[in-house]
Amino acid sequence: MPIKTVAIMGVGDMGHAVGQALRESGFDVISCLNGRSEHSRNLAKVAGIRDVGNLELMVSESDIILSIMPPSAAEGFGNDIAAAINSLKSSGGSSPMFVECNAIAPDTTRRIGASITAAGAPYTDAGIIGSAPGRPGSPPRFYASGPDLGPITELDGKGIKVMPVGDEIGRATSVKMCYAGMTKGMTTLLTAVAIAAESLGITKELGAELASSQAAAYDGMKRAVPRLPLDSGRWIGEMEEIAATFASAGVTDKFHQAARDIFLLLDSTPFASETRQTFDTNRTLEDSVKVYVDHLGRGPAAAD
Repeated sequence: MPIKTVAIMGVGDMGHAVGQALRESGFDVISCLNGRSEHSRNLAKVAGIRDVGNLELMVSESDIILSIMPPSAAEGFGNDIAAAINSLKSSGGSSPMFVECNAIAPDTTRRIGASITAAGAPYTDAGIIGSAPGRPGSPPRFYASGPDLGPITELDGKGIKVMPVGDEIGRATSVKMCYAGMTKGMTTLLTAVAIAAESLGITKELGAELASSQAAAYDGMKRAVPRLPLDSGRWIGEMEEIAATFASAGVTDKFHQAARDIFLLLDSTPFASETRQTFDTNRTLEDSVKVYVDHLGRGPAAAD
């Protein structure tokens, strides 16, 4: 059966943009906003995503479910969907394809997949790389793996690019974990260097040297470091999933445990309450690291 109704959970910066792109491509896009924040509700309204009120109705009405949420919430949500599918079995309704799109370790996606398939629904592992639909540049790539990729490939070219990588659950999220391990790992290293320089009182001197000999890295530092608190809360869990991925591959998990500590620090600052709509675009690298240094030793990482 062709895909007509797409359910999206949750409706954050990526989720609402994917939902809007799919709706504009002719799909009926729904969600369950019960208990969600006012920010999420506003994003859903902007995107034209229809709130069906509860998970069972969402499951019963959808042909495919895309889970796009902070990694720490992914497994619990997968279990909730499995329970909803089980509770609907007596009505004889068909079970929608569940697509796990979150930044989680291969072992985590396999656990969620086992729960979903045990409930009788098909499962696809996916990993999202790239900016949300509607932003400059190419559309986000949805790397996808699993025994039946037909449903998700129907969404290809509808604001997203679907990239099949085989029939084994865990392959797609492995691509995401390794990619994010590099990009976010490098960004947190730049942040750690900037914070250390400020704490040691050599920000000006280091900046002059970087501008001279490492201009590209310094430009990246100035762009990224002030913005990182916006995403720090949801990227804490992602670093833990990347660390688990690396450990399962026999590689040290310590790089990304340290990256997690940087995000814990940033999440303890006042800037973490900003959104992409309220971000202070005039705040400089120097302004930012002064606040980060003031919060050294205060956040949860200090207690670990």
